[in-house]
Order: sequence, then structure tokens, then C-alpha cells
Amino acid sequence: MCGAPDQAQLLPAGTDLTKETVVVGRVVAGTEPVAGAFVRLLDGGGEFTAEVVSSASGDFRFFAGPGNWTVRALSRSGNGETQVTADGPGLHKAEVAVG
Repeated sequence: MCGAPDQAQLLPAGTDLTKETVVVGRVVAGTEPVAGAFVRLLDGGGEFTAEVVSSASGDFRFFAGPGNWTVRALSRSGNGETQVTADGPGLHKAEVAVG
């Protein structure tokens, strides 16, 4: 069992989006959410930074820093990735299609 926080909860209480950079999104296969995908955050140089498991609704969340990020999902439904530019604090959304 993974010890990561529940990814279905949008943001923990007390999160200050004027100071924190948060990358959130969903893993999907077509229009269906993908639960249990390993979602990885890679920095601008392609280096592994963090990993979480997507929730039952396909949701994931990373607390990151400003910059260019790759979000990669590995699942039984397939693999996929997308690019996210977090130009500063706030909520930055991404959808990763797998197949």
C-alpha cells in the first residue's frame, strides 16, 4: 500500500496558492479516469523529482516549484506524458492521456 496522501482531495487545508506552486490533474484513457497509475514528475532536464499514485478518479497532485515540468503516467491502460509550465505560484493543471 502506498503511503502517499489521498490524491482525490484537491488541496490540503492551509495551502496558500499565492506562495505555493501546485501541479494537479487527471490521468485518462479516452474519457475514462485511470486509477492506480504511477504518475511521475520530471524536471526541465528530465530528471525524476517525485511520484504519486492516481486516485480512483484519476487525480494526482504535486507540490513543485516554478519551471518546466513533464508529468508522465505509467498504467495498465498504457503510458503517456504531458508538459506543464508553472510560471509561478498557483494551481497549474495538466491532463495525461494514456493508451
